[in-house]
Amino acid sequence: MTDPIVCIDTSDIRHGKADDVKTAVRELAAFVEVNEPDVVAYGIYIDDDKRMTVLQIHPSSDSMELHMELAGPIFRKFADLLELSRVDFYGRPSARLLEQMQAKARLLGNAPVVVNELQAGFDRFSGAERDIPTRSALL
Repeated sequence: MTDPIVCIDTSDIRHGKADDVKTAVRELAAFVEVNEPDVVAYGIYIDDDKRMTVLQIHPSSDSMELHMELAGPIFRKFADLLELSRVDFYGRPSARLLEQMQAKARLLGNAPVVVNELQAGFDRFSGAERDIPTRSALL
């Protein structure tokens, strides 16, 4: 079984580029939705301080590697629009995925790429059916 990958990256939008970023991220999200059916979630958020956060959840490192390959050319469009400030991985990214993300980080601002180690918890990303008792069955 492969581990899911959650990746959260944050960027500062360059002065006067917010409208361009909003257009570009809508195009990027539409591209990912159409071309990457394995992606569990892909959300791009912009706060009032013009900081952009991208949240993505992939079922495996392989899925995110494919994302980096397919969407990689699109990332170049963002070089003049924002500066990537940090990338956080949750899960076990492959060596190849880390290399791909480090290349993206260099392209967009030389941000640190951090792998956060799981200390405790669980996930329910598996597609396997489970016999989970309902609340009423427990009472």
